[in-house]
Amino acid sequence: MTKPLTDKLALVTGASRGIGAATAIALAAEGAHVVLTARTAAGLEEVEQAIFDAGGSATIAPLDLAQSDSIARLATAIGERWEALDVLVLNAAMLGSLAAVPAIDAKELAQVLTLNVSAQVAMIQAFDPMLRRSAGARVIGVTSSVGRTPRAYWGAYGASKAAFETLLEAYGDEMAEVSKVRVAVLDPGATRTKMRARAYPGEDPASVKPPEAVAARIAALAIDGFEPNHRDSNLSTHRLPQGAA
Repeated sequence: MTKPLTDKLALVTGASRGIGAATAIALAAEGAHVVLTARTAAGLEEVEQAIFDAGGSATIAPLDLAQSDSIARLATAIGERWEALDVLVLNAAMLGSLAAVPAIDAKELAQVLTLNVSAQVAMIQAFDPMLRRSAGARVIGVTSSVGRTPRAYWGAYGASKAAFETLLEAYGDEMAEVSKVRVAVLDPGATRTKMRARAYPGEDPASVKPPEAVAARIAALAIDGFEPNHRDSNLSTHRLPQGAA
């Protein structure tokens, strides 16, 4: 039986653990060939092996998205092997230190904005031609509620996610009438990840949902699709309520 994403190419950033790893495995299970990117080669190899063991296919590309030429090199390498990119999951992000706004470290803030904003723009720019060549590309960005609802001590990360959402939704508007590229912003809510554990060190991990629950939602968006956002609506924005599966 043909799987929904058979012959489709997916690219997942931050795929060595957490939501990114679970998403890569979920997309591969639906038939996609998944390109896995993250800084940690060992983690990527573990995810790749899990995909292979389940009968799927994947390619790993260890790199740091924050490095100036890494994204361009990645796009060139992928473009030489494949014609189109069908699913792009922008999951990689940096939390940074939780601090009051007057205490935010300028150097660390620059690092957060580089990965969470500038690198995401670079990814869209680099892969836009391949996305446009797809019969129906899906771009799915993983965000956080603090991007729209400011919270004490989360100013740096929240600001980066607010910018990330604005850029993604603007891209969705731009693509709505001129291509088959569709954009979604997904807020997974409380999820059992290392980033979550760092932010909430006293929390029982079992009290929040596993990354696989979020991955299932992302895979469903990749398969079923969604409408583009228009000027009078937010149809391209899909959010999971806090704690939802």
